[in-house]
Amino acid sequence: MSAETWQDVPLAPPDSIFKLTAAYKADTFPQKVNLGVGAYRDDDNKPWVLPVIKKATQILLNDPNLDHEYLPITGLPEFSAGAAKLILGADSPAIAEGRAVSVQTISGTGANHLGALFLSRFYHWDAPKQIYLSNPTWANHHAIFKNVGIQPIDYPYYDPATIGLDFDGFIGTLQNAAPGSVFLLHACAHNPTGVDPTRDQWKHIAEVIVAKNHYAFFDCAYQGFASGDLNNDAWAVRYFVEKGVPMLVCQSFAKNAGLYGERIGALHIVPPTKDAADRVKSQLSVLQRSEISNPPAYGARLVSLILNDSALFNDWNRDIKTMAERIISMRNELYRLLTEELKTPGSWVHIINQIGMFSFTGINPSQSQALIDTFHIYLTANGRISMAGLNSHNIRYFAESLDKVVRGQV
Repeated sequence: MSAETWQDVPLAPPDSIFKLTAAYKADTFPQKVNLGVGAYRDDDNKPWVLPVIKKATQILLNDPNLDHEYLPITGLPEFSAGAAKLILGADSPAIAEGRAVSVQTISGTGANHLGALFLSRFYHWDAPKQIYLSNPTWANHHAIFKNVGIQPIDYPYYDPATIGLDFDGFIGTLQNAAPGSVFLLHACAHNPTGVDPTRDQWKHIAEVIVAKNHYAFFDCAYQGFASGDLNNDAWAVRYFVEKGVPMLVCQSFAKNAGLYGERIGALHIVPPTKDAADRVKSQLSVLQRSEISNPPAYGARLVSLILNDSALFNDWNRDIKTMAERIISMRNELYRLLTEELKTPGSWVHIINQIGMFSFTGINPSQSQALIDTFHIYLTANGRISMAGLNSHNIRYFAESLDKVVRGQV
């Protein structure tokens, strides 16, 4: 038997988003626009380090007691507790009753993975291990669940006819799914569509989940980014806790704190009793130990300072509002250009009805490719654009290019 040379390992395709970013960077066209990546940019198309992050960094740097010791396996306790209050609410019954289990993770991706791994090991599956994912959803969701032996299946979510929510299809799937099914729900600012249920629709969703004994797997990557209000964007999660919906929540601070590279997030599981919570946390600790041993300290310390200091927290709220309001202003301006100035064919009200970082434009793959090939505007094939990539310098160029593509003038 010869030594292993890995010659039979299949070559994997590159990640579509990172491939798009690489193509954008290699492009020398002066008016090129990157609307692919989900990262905030200021009006000059530059990454924005939040002022509150700069302030918190200085506090850390001047702390004489700062060290580089390992964090506990489940993370920095002050961070995890603060993160739980942020998403579940400071007056959450789950926190008050000691039922909220919170573990620091490698951003939202790590929270999704740890949550998926925990379910794969301990959820009482009455059928094959499956999870319902919205169609469409964040592309990484599929890989995360497949990697732990849970098969993703779609539920209707986006209606291309209305460029909005297929609520009837969504509810129908909830009602017809086998009892005890697991559904992944985007807590706010749905990725990639920007289409969220209304509060009344969320109430109906919760009602059906409880009636069917389903399990809610929340992914919350954009708290504060959707509306500019941290509490408003946590409404669905808090309502589900209040109604006793069996659930967990994956939480990321990449977008709302601008800490993309620090990989700071949390997983919160809400069992019905404190005894169950203690058991859950013991197993999460075992799983986390075998994968990363201990989460990284720097991002957790920054966010912990902000969450636990009222002055810094107020500063953070202002920074979040700055980002959210700029994105909302880009939605309004794009809508104005398309409807009032350019008279672009079709209805574009979805641009201002959708929320968060992304917008589903409603254009098809060939039109998306035309924007890339002809106008050097980089976006995903499904017509999703990052509103954060638009600014006062490039929005007219994008609107005029989109208008030409829609009219078939390329």
